[in-house]
Amino acid sequence: MTVTFDQWVERLQSKLASRSQRLTPQRRTIAQVLFDQDGHLNVDELHQEVRGVDPAVGYATVYRTLKLLEDIEMVHSNNFVDGTARYEISHGDHEHHDHLICTSCGKVVEFENDEIERLQEVVAKQYGFLLETHKMVLFGRCPDCRPN
Repeated sequence: MTVTFDQWVERLQSKLASRSQRLTPQRRTIAQVLFDQDGHLNVDELHQEVRGVDPAVGYATVYRTLKLLEDIEMVHSNNFVDGTARYEISHGDHEHHDHLICTSCGKVVEFENDEIERLQEVVAKQYGFLLETHKMVLFGRCPDCRPN
């Protein structure tokens, strides 16, 4: 199911209200840019994009907003090739995907594979684990960076 920004921001407002916080214009701008970029931005990249929309939004505001969004599980962070946290929005409770990362250019490809998901459950069960969550990141070179 594809979530619109309006649906996502409604969920965001509800979660903020439960913490006695509100969606300020700056937070809304940051959320909109992150939503529109479809994620995988680090703080510096997001700050640059946000400043293109509203030059008054400072770096600290972007950083604090990302941490707040992560705390209320509206965004997820991942550390990929460059070692910086990269953020993407959370569309809902049941969405899950894994990542392929190019070690040359840093390209990020999201993918879903039911067989991989099933095998992870099998492996967890073999070792007596009740799987709660996981992140799978595969590193390699994309077709553009791979030698022919």
